[in-house]
Amino acid sequence: MSVKTLIVLLLFLFSLSALAAACPKNQPKTEAALLELEQNWAKALSRLDADTVACMVADEFEETDVDGSLHTRSQMLSHIPHRKPGSNRLTEMRAHVEGSMGFVRGLNEVVDPSGKVVARVRFTDVFTYRDGRWQALAGHETLLSEASR
Repeated sequence: MSVKTLIVLLLFLFSLSALAAACPKNQPKTEAALLELEQNWAKALSRLDADTVACMVADEFEETDVDGSLHTRSQMLSHIPHRKPGSNRLTEMRAHVEGSMGFVRGLNEVVDPSGKVVARVRFTDVFTYRDGRWQALAGHETLLSEASR
């Protein structure tokens, strides 16, 4: 094996381990861990960081969007870089854990760069505890009207 081939192989293996290291390990099986995961997910969306979100969702993840459309994991991840600028303010969150399953429900206020709330979305995310970390299996979002305040 040539030195050049060896260097390329080592760089490839290093990049794989760096990607794997980015995903959380040894998360506690607690409601607090799920709430922290939701906050980190919201921050990653605001940063348009699909790689971080990919660590949080299982391969079989599916979501129902506010318009009722269904999205697979790959569809959801591919949309992240094209999101409008802004942030997500999560409130009213409650988490529940039963064995290796859990769910979080809450309210996401989508805020534009000027600070204006442009959408209020009620959400429920379902998680499984696998490989030492929580992974989202499914999500459901409902757009709330102004009358729902």
